[in-house]
Amino acid sequence: MDTERFQRGWDKLMEVDGEGGQRVIESLKDIAPDLGRYVVEFAFGEIYSREGLDLKQRQLVTIASLTTQGGCEPQLNVHIHAALNVGLTAHEIIEAITHCIPYTGFPRVLNAIFTAKHVFEERNVVLEKNVSLGI
Repeated sequence: MDTERFQRGWDKLMEVDGEGGQRVIESLKDIAPDLGRYVVEFAFGEIYSREGLDLKQRQLVTIASLTTQGGCEPQLNVHIHAALNVGLTAHEIIEAITHCIPYTGFPRVLNAIFTAKHVFEERNVVLEKNVSLGI
């Protein structure tokens, strides 16, 4: 194990996901500990630690990617929490998901929106008034 890369990844994971990320890694310890190490070392130690995008931009890309893949609602849950942790607003998250409609279709976008709604309710995030619908 590359302890420097692991520590860099762990620090970035805590910055982005906090307790949620820690729970994911802990949940892998009894079944696939190497997978947890790969997430920390590669995803966060290498990819999330790169220059070029800030954490808000990285979360928008991640949310869009998970939305378009479909079937990733548990991971979307973690990354919507992370998006809020790094300072994205509920409106920005909803807009990123909505932007995926022409590329992936309504079913996947609806699933992602309902995942976001659950996270917002869990965190008591107040949604801004939707001016496009006048509600």
